[in-house]
Amino acid sequence: MIFAGTDTAPPGQPAVTVRAVVPSRHNRDMETVDIESLSQQVLWASFILAVIFGAVAQRSRFCTMGAIADVVNMGDWERARMWALAVAVAVLGFNGMVALGWVQAANSIYAAPRVLWLSALVGGAMFGFGMVLASGCGSKNLLRLGSGNLKALVVVVVLGLAAFATMRGITGVLRVNTVDRVAFELPTGQDLPSLLAAASGLPAGTWALGLGAALALLLVLWVLSKPEGRHGEVLLGGMGVGAVIVATWWVSGVLGYVAEDPNTLEEAFLATNSRRMESLSMMAPVGFTLDWLLFFSDTSKLLTLGIVSVVGLPLGACIVSVLDRSFRWEGFGSVEDLANHLAGGALMGVGGVTALGCTVGQGLSGISTLSLGSFIALGGIVLGAMGALRYQNWRLERML
Repeated sequence: MIFAGTDTAPPGQPAVTVRAVVPSRHNRDMETVDIESLSQQVLWASFILAVIFGAVAQRSRFCTMGAIADVVNMGDWERARMWALAVAVAVLGFNGMVALGWVQAANSIYAAPRVLWLSALVGGAMFGFGMVLASGCGSKNLLRLGSGNLKALVVVVVLGLAAFATMRGITGVLRVNTVDRVAFELPTGQDLPSLLAAASGLPAGTWALGLGAALALLLVLWVLSKPEGRHGEVLLGGMGVGAVIVATWWVSGVLGYVAEDPNTLEEAFLATNSRRMESLSMMAPVGFTLDWLLFFSDTSKLLTLGIVSVVGLPLGACIVSVLDRSFRWEGFGSVEDLANHLAGGALMGVGGVTALGCTVGQGLSGISTLSLGSFIALGGIVLGAMGALRYQNWRLERML
């Protein structure tokens, strides 16, 4: 029996093919689905999309931390417009699928009725501060690793350990007993379409299409309002990254959806660690990747969408950096440089899990669901990053 999409299957269980009859989401007749084969399709599709994400981000210099730093330090909004375009594409694509009835925000981790607002704010601020110290967020460090930066390898390992400890270890206990206790409950999911549907009586799909289209339009108009937003690099990065987020939602929420898992007799989303619909995120998946590598002989440790994404991202960056001859080995320049990256990796791991995501997980995947918690987490990330940039500028001024 294959336990795809979980990390709790009994060790030593023999693998045999399970076939389940599930209703299609595309108005077709009932069809027989091979669970094992379908899980493999989800993994391969997710891996390929992660490679594309890595290649596009490397080629276009897509980086949320870089975008914030450009604005704060130089008043340059080009990469901020690229990020905004990615958000527009992700929001429009996800909410378009909601309107079509393909996916529901409630099936993700971002739209639960319980709003962990303090966790999102504090965790986001920790992550934002850490990503500046570490020269980039989790996804950026995976990209840098793919282009030969060994400092990024140290950051990825540290943030992975910190992330896993915050999910299941000592900092996880601290998280649960402090910031996670401060929350409020909503009568429905915390995504804006669900909230407005409950208040107005109109279907959530109608609100999703309207809000998604309106926000996407506003962002696109802002992006294109200046010549810097119409550069080919901006269009490539914004549209490419946003499209990958949407495509990964489809892979997990449509392709990998099973209405009745024969193991639990409940609906399931195959090959995900959360057992819910997922798109790209780089905090918890890095922790799960280390867990999978360290306990590889444990047959309950299975590949998931998040793990293959962590591998695919640097591979895509490596391909591009080799082709454009930008690949080069790089190490730490000083003890202070090492200390900053260690601290940054630890802050990102703890903060990213506490906030339920990073600049990709909350800033793109979460925001695409129009979740209140995602907007709060993103605000915390931006504030934390701005605080770290001010701190770095203050340190430089003292040294002059």
